[in-house]
Amino acid sequence: MTQIDELHAVELETLKVIIDICKRHDIQYMMIGGSLLGTIRHNGFIPWDDDVDLGMTRRNYDKFARVAPLEFQHNHYFMQTADTDPNFAFSYMKILDTNTYIEEKYNVNDARKGVFVDIFPFDMVPNQPEVRQSVYSRFQFYDTAILVRLGYNIIKTPFRRDAENKSLDLFMNVAKMKERRENIMRLYDNEPFHHLKNYASQYAYDKEVLSLAELTKLTTHDFESIEVSIPLLYDQILTRMYGSYMELPPVKDQVAKHIDMLKINGKQIE
Repeated sequence: MTQIDELHAVELETLKVIIDICKRHDIQYMMIGGSLLGTIRHNGFIPWDDDVDLGMTRRNYDKFARVAPLEFQHNHYFMQTADTDPNFAFSYMKILDTNTYIEEKYNVNDARKGVFVDIFPFDMVPNQPEVRQSVYSRFQFYDTAILVRLGYNIIKTPFRRDAENKSLDLFMNVAKMKERRENIMRLYDNEPFHHLKNYASQYAYDKEVLSLAELTKLTTHDFESIEVSIPLLYDQILTRMYGSYMELPPVKDQVAKHIDMLKINGKQIE
């Protein structure tokens, strides 16, 4: 097996565990972004893609965040969030396989490392574009500040502070910023709006603003050896995000973007 095959095998097992938790606790999730694209175009992983992305409404996300730590007490998974790992800067969660270790290209930080599945919350957003942009700008301010304060860098430099050398004051200040960032994301969660946003999306703002119907009307589809939840309206979502999404990108773009080093059970995978 190649390195990316080994990675996919671990991610698939993690995905199975997440899906099992969701089924037993009546939690809705769906494949999003490149993982949704892979589900439809490849019936599984995009061959060169090296991560898995799931989306949940905030209510489902919060419910998963409550039950997952109990579920993971007796296995080798860890729910990594801004709260459970003080060095973790992002506004979403990662489910890590603790029997693995991974280093990502162009992403140097002191957060806990392992092969992961990303789970993103979708939060309500108002209809007015100018209000959306104002709120998003405030989110970006805190998001960027947290990344800088926690020393997230493109490359490792000799001037980085190791995790153990960071001050308590730094972590306390960052914790306040994390709280403010999340409050911004949750600002409209009790409002009767009809669109939800993945604030942490890597895509342009409107590409991952989904209608309630797009996010909550679900169906199932084959993904490798299992069945996963996807939006019933996947065609309009993928068209909005990728255009002619069934066409493959140029060969030069068919490369893994994240992996730098991978260890599984202590063994480095080349």
